[in-house]
Amino acid sequence: MTQPRPPPPTHSSASKPRPWSLRTQIAVVFGSLVALVAMLLSLAFGELLKLQIQHEAAASLHTVAHNASKALANGLFERSRLVQVMASSQHLWKNGLDTPDVTALLQRLQATQPHSLWIGVADAQGIVQTDSNHLLQGKSVSDRPWFQAGLKDVYVGDVHPAERLEKMLPPSANGEPLRFVDFSAPIRQQGQPVGVLGIQSSWDWARDAIEDLRPVYADQAQIALFVFNRQGRLIYAPQGQLARFMALDQALPATEGPSTSATDSMNTPGQAALAHWKDADAPFLTAVTTLPARSLASDLGWYVVARQPTQTAFAAANSVVLQALFGGIAAAMLAALIAWLAARRLSEDLNSLSQAALYIEAGMPGAVVPQTHSTREVQRLSSTLGHMTRRLLAMNEAMEETVRQRTLELQHANLELSHLASSDPLTGLLNRRGFETQLSYALALARRSGRPLSVISLDVDHFKRVNDNHGHEVGDNVLRSLGGQLKERLRSSDVVARLGGEEFMVLLPDTALDKALETALQLLASVQAYPEPRVGRITVSAGLSALRPGEEDAAAMLRRSDEALYAAKAAGRNCAQVLA
Repeated sequence: MTQPRPPPPTHSSASKPRPWSLRTQIAVVFGSLVALVAMLLSLAFGELLKLQIQHEAAASLHTVAHNASKALANGLFERSRLVQVMASSQHLWKNGLDTPDVTALLQRLQATQPHSLWIGVADAQGIVQTDSNHLLQGKSVSDRPWFQAGLKDVYVGDVHPAERLEKMLPPSANGEPLRFVDFSAPIRQQGQPVGVLGIQSSWDWARDAIEDLRPVYADQAQIALFVFNRQGRLIYAPQGQLARFMALDQALPATEGPSTSATDSMNTPGQAALAHWKDADAPFLTAVTTLPARSLASDLGWYVVARQPTQTAFAAANSVVLQALFGGIAAAMLAALIAWLAARRLSEDLNSLSQAALYIEAGMPGAVVPQTHSTREVQRLSSTLGHMTRRLLAMNEAMEETVRQRTLELQHANLELSHLASSDPLTGLLNRRGFETQLSYALALARRSGRPLSVISLDVDHFKRVNDNHGHEVGDNVLRSLGGQLKERLRSSDVVARLGGEEFMVLLPDTALDKALETALQLLASVQAYPEPRVGRITVSAGLSALRPGEEDAAAMLRRSDEALYAAKAAGRNCAQVLA
């Protein structure tokens, strides 16, 4: 007698909601977990790259401001140095302050420096004896600060509006009121001041210097440069916007802590940070740099400020975050799909096991427990997750390698720029900037060790004739040949530089003045004995000086060397003069 087939057991659940299936629960739990991890990793890597890009943007903006501040500082120093050298040239004033030679020299000087709108000489009572354009000749300037301070020492005045000369001179190119920066120095004879040499330069030179230094991408990147004086008042704004910013009472902006998306290093000195400006509600990425003090007279305490809208400065950083987020979402969707498939395979195995158990409980013949493959499916899921993680790490490594390569390229470019900035392209010698760096090292060593330090100022005699008679190409060949001779004749420890034109400078560490004179005479004899093709024999004049005990900087030594060079020129050239 056969037994009836037992029906599968049933469970009464009318009063309870039907629970989720195991497949759904596993898919939801593991899919959500994997998606969350993938998105968090993507956001973390994106934020790291964003911070790196923001740091580079801040450093780049600070570099722009720093370069502009150095250009302005160099301009102030060079003009003050020019006034000082001219005023101290005794042979220029030996026949008086109003000779035709003096007037002609002032007119030539103004022609070579278009921004110098007025150049004049006043006697000790403040009466203008002669000037470059005969605007104030015979008038009194005794009440002007540049005259009063110029009687005592070299003077550089802060930016001020034109008063007497405003109606006599053409308006500025940008339509703003004329503003001047004054430079003056005393003219002394036998140690007593007999007059003052003054130059009133148009403030437009600052605009030209700043515009020349703006990077080619400045307009596209919306980078703007401003100049503030020592008191924090605005004295320069781009594109003729000075009046608008002054109407807003814009003062030197105070940088604040950056937003949470910016780097902490942006708050440290020498870096850019966020600051609020009165012409906009949103903050700007702002870099504030002070003008480096090239001399006491030219240290006006100005600030050069570069700013850039944050949406422009951080555009690349925000794009990186979005790309990383989209990549994370795509990876999360892929991982969720894999988790759902794995959960389905596992639930199928469990369902078959459960069905088999019901058949066994009912005593159904042939009911067996099927062989499942859930362990293999779990292993496959783990392998997929590992592959996904490795892919994300590989993407991160690739992005880090790209950042590293760009950083190396930037460092290499900076080294190349530093070399170009310190070398003279014509002779291959050091230029003024490179010479000043070497001079600082030698001065520090001389002060610390007490060893002597001497300098030789060299100038090619009648070099203008070479250019006039043979052309500038031949003149350049003469300068290159002279530079090679100097480098060949000097010691490896000596420093030779071309400061500009036909002017060379030799720095002799550990050399007293008498030995320096021997070296200078040997150089003069060597140059004279070496004829130049198409030109013949050339000669040079030399001025020597040495560091005096107690001198803290080399300015006085260089000034004495220049004066000695002028004395050598006055003595007939092709000779060396010493001013200890």
